[in-house]
Amino acid sequence: MAQPKRRRRPDPRRAAPPPPTQPGVLVPIVVTLAGVVLLVGAFFVYRALTLKPAPPPPSSTTTASLITEIMTIPDSALAQVGGGTADRSNVKRANDPPLKGTDGKPEVLYIGGEFCPYCAAERWPIIIALSRFGTFSGLQTASSSSNDAFPNTPTFTFRSATFQSKYIDLVALEVLDRDRQPLQTASSEQRALLVKYGQNTIPFLDFGNAYVLSGPNYSPQLLEGKSWEQVAATLKDPSTPQAKAILGSAALLTALTCQTTGGQPAATCSLPAIRSLEASLPK
Repeated sequence: MAQPKRRRRPDPRRAAPPPPTQPGVLVPIVVTLAGVVLLVGAFFVYRALTLKPAPPPPSSTTTASLITEIMTIPDSALAQVGGGTADRSNVKRANDPPLKGTDGKPEVLYIGGEFCPYCAAERWPIIIALSRFGTFSGLQTASSSSNDAFPNTPTFTFRSATFQSKYIDLVALEVLDRDRQPLQTASSEQRALLVKYGQNTIPFLDFGNAYVLSGPNYSPQLLEGKSWEQVAATLKDPSTPQAKAILGSAALLTALTCQTTGGQPAATCSLPAIRSLEASLPK
């Protein structure tokens, strides 16, 4: 009688056959990677097409004339504009001991950076305001970074500037250059003020530890696409948006400085527009 054939058991040592290929698994991965590459490429193409070159700086003769024009804007122009459209929400009362310079005069501290478009916008009213209290020398034209918000905002730099005044001392620091490289160094005390009152926001201004200001008083967008000469020209007409913002900010900064000088010089600090702004400051 024939024996029934036994079924051969599978040898567990033999490798299991490979799973069937799933062609649909790799396709989304490839498509996703290709999409990322395309998006990155499109970003760089867009950036190359939209990146504006830095405007050519004025000649040395034009620069000197321009700076003189900015520094000699009369008090009457500030009085006419008053606070204008300047944003006052970034002004705070300070409660530290008075900040004084080496000769005992009240100190105005500025911390900013040449790359920063908001610092670029704020330097216009800073120069206009502080020129009521003293004289700048060594100012140079500059423009903000070309790869930041509001690229190439026309401005000036304090990197080589000095300031002479019988009312205040000015310490102006540009901590990073236009390429975000270290330029000037703030002391530990200055950095502490920036952190405490400015939350590390630049531009930062400290008016003798009486008042502090962090951030700009108007948007750099108002200067977009303009040359230094064009910005200066707008300041001659108090009805322009630039004059309302820049001269209004200058009047506010003037009022803050008058708070540190005890109302000197009287010719400026007693102007009704300046007195009105002083009265509106935080108590």
